[in-house]
Amino acid sequence: MELKTLFSPQKIGNVLIKNRIIRSATAENMAEDGHPSEQLINLYTGLSEGGVGLIITGGIAVDPSSTLTKNATCLYNDEFIVSHKKLVEAVHDYNVKISAQIVHTGRQSGNRRLEAVAPSSIPYPITGRVPRALTTEEIKIDIIKLFVDCGRRAFESGYDMVQLHAAHGYLLGSFLTPFINKRTDEFGGSIPNRTKILVDIFDGLKDEVGKDFPITIKLQTHDGDLAGGLALDEGKEIAKVVSETGFDAIEPSGGCGDLVDTDKFFPSVVIESPEDENYFLPAAEEIREITNDCTIILMGGIRNPLSAERFIQEGIANFISLSRPLIFEPDLPNRWKSGDLSPALCVSCNSCYKTIRGTDTLECPIK
Repeated sequence: MELKTLFSPQKIGNVLIKNRIIRSATAENMAEDGHPSEQLINLYTGLSEGGVGLIITGGIAVDPSSTLTKNATCLYNDEFIVSHKKLVEAVHDYNVKISAQIVHTGRQSGNRRLEAVAPSSIPYPITGRVPRALTTEEIKIDIIKLFVDCGRRAFESGYDMVQLHAAHGYLLGSFLTPFINKRTDEFGGSIPNRTKILVDIFDGLKDEVGKDFPITIKLQTHDGDLAGGLALDEGKEIAKVVSETGFDAIEPSGGCGDLVDTDKFFPSVVIESPEDENYFLPAAEEIREITNDCTIILMGGIRNPLSAERFIQEGIANFISLSRPLIFEPDLPNRWKSGDLSPALCVSCNSCYKTIRGTDTLECPIK
């Protein structure tokens, strides 16, 4: 099989991307006082040289309390715009597009000096922290504005699009799951209520940046084996709301830190055989059926270029996104494009994930 589709151009919104391979958002822990550093720029230019079509940044904090690690990238005030422009321009020099992923880590915040917040006061098992439940007015006035303002700064920095991080138990994703969201107000209970914060952020962002700036979302579709968590049937309903709202692309994802002691801690599943690959494919297939023309980005254990080509040709997904394989092989897209169609060399040991849980920067320590 030739990779005719994987290396063909395609749009997200009105932004043309040169191929269908995306670097999925990955925490790097490489900022300096919240600003993109030369080390981070070098990482992104290396990925650009390696042949990806679009880079989604590691989560960019919308607020000082919403950082995951000490050296997380930030964009919570206008002072950060200049350094982000430098990062964007470096990537654009390679004819590669770049999306800012904006995030509030909620009850999983790594900033112990500031209060952790969530839809409800459900303890986070990894740290033992009990977040404060947000009031209705705080959500309407403060939280939504944090995302809208951050998205506007991303637009002014020159990013080609923005992605809301609404997965993995972070703040937006925690509104979607009944395991964490126990609210009885307009932001809890029914699917329309639990998705209201996403719709309100989308509407606010469109008012700020206009209709031509794409807004995408990494979306929690299910909580894996978490008892009382989000099931895929509800995840499909959420995806339908997101699609009908007008989001330009959905990257289906799942799991959260509450599953850290199981072998289903998405998105870091250990892949020991081809049967373990493509673990979000079932979610993408079901969401594809109900989301009309919304762009679908398939992530999760993609290792084989022939499988990726087939998924795109069959219309299950419009793009694929990779994280761990590109940490091991930044030039993987170029290797596949050159005709070497052997699977990614990454063995999915998750050593890279362990580097950023501490104070280290993102790397593959086994290379």
